[in-house]
Amino acid sequence: MKFSIFEFANPKKFMDLSGALLPWFIAVVVICAGVGLFLGFSTPPDYQQGYTVRIMFIHVPAAWVAMMAYGSMAVASIFGLVNRHPLADIAAKTAAPIGAAFTALGLVTGSLWGKPMWGAWWVWDGRLTSFLLLLLIYLAYIALNDAIENEQRAARVSAIFAIVGAVNLPIIEFSVQWWTTLHQGESILRKDGPSISPVFLWPLFLMAIAYTFLFFVLWMVRIRTEILNRRMRSMVEAQ
Repeated sequence: MKFSIFEFANPKKFMDLSGALLPWFIAVVVICAGVGLFLGFSTPPDYQQGYTVRIMFIHVPAAWVAMMAYGSMAVASIFGLVNRHPLADIAAKTAAPIGAAFTALGLVTGSLWGKPMWGAWWVWDGRLTSFLLLLLIYLAYIALNDAIENEQRAARVSAIFAIVGAVNLPIIEFSVQWWTTLHQGESILRKDGPSISPVFLWPLFLMAIAYTFLFFVLWMVRIRTEILNRRMRSMVEAQ
């Protein structure tokens, strides 16, 4: 039998699959976050940053997931516009508040990290400004989707907005290379290998896994809730 991921665009199949995956995903979150936080907050102080380096284990994964969430939302929007799959619009809509929350967490923890390192809570450099713009794009998407009463029209207009807004993702990624910035450059995915000591790299890796699976847990729960809400509204309207 030929397998296609589009089979799970069927709401019933998605509900069955997500229901089976959720307990396993939650287990990964709990285990990786537990071990990652224990190792992270057991690390010695950095020779430059002292104990403030531990903010990295909260900040870096939040920033990563914030961008991944928007990428997922943009891809779902493309499928919604081109293929008209039943769950694509729901997936895009439900990813936005989660991505906005991770973006806000990244901004707050970045400020807490930046104050002792840079002497300022905020600087208008390329990385920070483009990341703040990501939060504003998330909020604008949510507001736009809520402002249009017709669900299908709201999905179409919001999808176009999400796809256009995705241009900000490469700006965030390459901003430290394109402009002079206080924000450090790439320290993990480097041609010559990570510049971070393994004592910091391993807990950071575990926290990145935990955050990633946490996003998918929250996303699946929100999609499942939206499906059930729409079913309920359809039943009420049919009466």
